Amino acid sequence: MVGDVDETDSALAELRASLARRVQWLRRSVHLRHIDTGSDGSDEWEIEALTNPVYDLHRLGIFFTASPRHADILLVTGIGAAGMVEPLRRTLDAMPQPTVVVAVGTDAVSGGVIGGGYTGGEGVGDLVPVDVWVPGAPASPFSVLHGILLALGRVPMPGPGGKR
Repeated sequence: MVGDVDETDSALAELRASLARRVQWLRRSVHLRHIDTGSDGSDEWEIEALTNPVYDLHRLGIFFTASPRHADILLVTGIGAAGMVEPLRRTLDAMPQPTVVVAVGTDAVSGGVIGGGYTGGEGVGDLVPVDVWVPGAPASPFSVLHGILLALGRVPMPGPGGKR
């Protein structure tokens, strides 16, 4: 299950409005903190591609930071392996409020094909409050960028019934 909200038009509208309120203060300079909670590495390659000249994340005023204390958005990849639950929570707790969480890749969304085994992890939705889900195995750099821009309100979100 992805999230625990009713998929009614009014519930989805409230989620969108809540996210918009939390990111309204983020303007030109946004910092991302990435944490891998047990992935195969493919999502990380796609996230790294965001910094190359093709996608050039920096031209949009979006930067990666090593410190969660400087981060506005948490990008989470991986299945949410048992050994990474506490580091994930500590990272989120260290971030200034309000925070935005983006789950990237099928592993983070549902555990993918490797989730649920001896390492645990069936996605990160039960571990942290996810605002934007970016599916894909791996998620393409464009999809990740689109998810970040959706979270920031820089591209329109689909309206009720999938309309824009």
